[in-house]
Amino acid sequence: MNVPGSAPLGGIMGGAGGQPAMNPQQAQEQMMVKWMQAAMESCPAKTVLAGTMGFGLGGAFGLFMSSMRYDTPLSTGVNGATSSVSTLPMREQLRHGLKDMGRASWSSAKNFGKVGAIFSGSECCIEGLRGRNELSNGVAAGCVTGGLLAYKAGPQAAAVGCLGFAAFSAAIDTYMRQPGEPATGGRID
Repeated sequence: MNVPGSAPLGGIMGGAGGQPAMNPQQAQEQMMVKWMQAAMESCPAKTVLAGTMGFGLGGAFGLFMSSMRYDTPLSTGVNGATSSVSTLPMREQLRHGLKDMGRASWSSAKNFGKVGAIFSGSECCIEGLRGRNELSNGVAAGCVTGGLLAYKAGPQAAAVGCLGFAAFSAAIDTYMRQPGEPATGGRID
């Protein structure tokens, strides 16, 4: 039954099975969403994303931690000298502080980015090879990450790094996978 002045029912529900007909722009947007989801599920994309996020987090962390170094009177001074930074003129203090903060931030950003990329990439590859999403994937990825980060110091350091990072990863994954409070059916009381 059509109301006068309105579109016929077939024009609104033009798709099969009562689905509305999709215009070409909606179809293109839907294809882009599917493509982005497929890209985000790939190991290279996860690795790059984790490395980038780690780099950003490490930069912020390094900036914060380096800014905390100057609040104590026990500072080592400028370039290892015995004089304190506070004896320098204000402009030199600022220049020295900003250079030091930049160095610490860059160093921390590189380290966090490297850890994030190695861990995420190895976990994704292990999960893809095993075909399961289990706690042991993160533990194995932690071992790979710890071993790779410490391999230059020798086999003993690589083994200790492997065990340490695997234990840390197991602890974090165990905590994150613990069941939360009872489900409320999507409601928040």
